[in-house]
Amino acid sequence: MQTEYIDLITIDELCDLLMIGRTTAYKLLQSGRLKAFKIGRVWKISRASVEQYIKESSNL
Repeated sequence: MQTEYIDLITIDELCDLLMIGRTTAYKLLQSGRLKAFKIGRVWKISRASVEQYIKESSNL
């Protein structure tokens, strides 16, 4: 059986990638505009969802 791992990033990495502040990042996550999930109190965001958000937001 082949196991595929999804590349997950943290809030801090998201902020670096999008060049935004933590407050803006949390707003994106809580609004559902950026797909992610929580494990306990920690948000986990897939790089694929960040790429999708960028494409949708920039109309690329």
